[in-house]
Amino acid sequence: MATGNQSKESFRDSLATLDESGKRKWVYAVQPKGKLYRIRTYVSYAYFLLFFGLPFVEVNGRPLFLFNIPEAKFTLFGKVFWPQDFFIFGLAMVTFIFFIVLFTAAFGRLFCGWVCPQTIFMEMLFRRVEFLVLGSANKQKMLKQQPWTTKKIVLVTTKHVLFFLLAFIIANFFLAYVIGIRQLEKIITEPLSGHLIGFSSIIIFSAVFYSVYAFFREQACTVACPYGRLQSVLLDKNSMVVAYDYTRGEPRGHSKQATAGFGDCIDCFQCVRVCPTGIDIRNGVQMECVGCTACIDACDDVMIKINKPTKLIRYASENGIAKGEKLHYTTRMKLYTGLCVLMLGILSVLLMTRKDIDATIMRTPGILFQERGTDSVSNLYNIKVVNKTVKDVPLSIRMENTAGDVRIIGKDYIPVAKEGQGSGTFFVVLPKSSIKTRKTAIELGLYDRNKKIATIKTNFLGPVG
Repeated sequence: MATGNQSKESFRDSLATLDESGKRKWVYAVQPKGKLYRIRTYVSYAYFLLFFGLPFVEVNGRPLFLFNIPEAKFTLFGKVFWPQDFFIFGLAMVTFIFFIVLFTAAFGRLFCGWVCPQTIFMEMLFRRVEFLVLGSANKQKMLKQQPWTTKKIVLVTTKHVLFFLLAFIIANFFLAYVIGIRQLEKIITEPLSGHLIGFSSIIIFSAVFYSVYAFFREQACTVACPYGRLQSVLLDKNSMVVAYDYTRGEPRGHSKQATAGFGDCIDCFQCVRVCPTGIDIRNGVQMECVGCTACIDACDDVMIKINKPTKLIRYASENGIAKGEKLHYTTRMKLYTGLCVLMLGILSVLLMTRKDIDATIMRTPGILFQERGTDSVSNLYNIKVVNKTVKDVPLSIRMENTAGDVRIIGKDYIPVAKEGQGSGTFFVVLPKSSIKTRKTAIELGLYDRNKKIATIKTNFLGPVG
């Protein structure tokens, strides 16, 4: 989407927030206003409600979502996933990548502008606090250039104190998704000496969030986030992006020249002033654009004031601007959709058939069969059990497909704690009459009291002849 007035595309060789020497140019974005901004505000309210509310939601005594990395235990929709279930997470990640490709191919960076946590917290929380304390973008720029007076010190200090308090609150809730809201409550209410690691984690997370939103800001999107850099390979000319209609807007002029062969763009720079990443959307699709639609609202407001049609900047595709084509569902999008549906189907089957009790049985290494008298033979086995339920399981083992006996060493059952693991050792005793080959396939039933919960197949070694 090149413009008629532009002789070179130097904007593609450097970031809008860096000058020629590579020094940071601070972005003083004007606070947006308009229809899309109001809708984004309501979306952000819903996001805040979910982010700050979900840690308190429990299903069957478990958090709805918990990503306990230290214990390698993850809870999704109230179901616990252990390291043994990581193949499901791997498949989920592949599915997620497919969705990223499909969604970006169809809708560009809609996610970034509307529901990305970085964008929502920065634009709908921290920047609003900044406007409240320091004033408009012009006032902030003027304050930056003023000497350090008492008023400036008070204003800047107030801003950073509020920023850190917000970062501290976000860090607490972020940690609640890792350790759970109950454990977080203990860190807050109990003596600090008993929770040094937890409290240190809160402080570290708080410092990270504060640094990002107070200083790093839009650089998180343009420098750190890989998604923007992947745009160039995920987008095509039919993808929906925030686009400037250069066929209608060029050549640029002023409102007084509207009838003198000029386009509708009056070069007012309002679209640039509201951009949180400091770009000029009229240069075309750029890596820095997060699709926040602030420029759409700003341009529409100007068009209304000068009695011209709105949507000079709008959601459109490159072909839509150049050829007047409507957004449509391409073959590539259909292919990606099919792959996503397939992956979702496989993932759903795996989740529905996942067992609440996982057990691994192995013959004790280095030990052969043992003859018991003249009519029976035994093998020694080890068992490891993972209990993914919220109740303790007294696990018993029984023979399923042949005559024989199971004798657990030490107890009549193997205790397995809720959401924990258990292990034990047991003998399987078979009569010699049922042993026909060197290896005999046997089935062992695992029971929670009288309820069968799993069947495990293994081999029994015995004498032949």
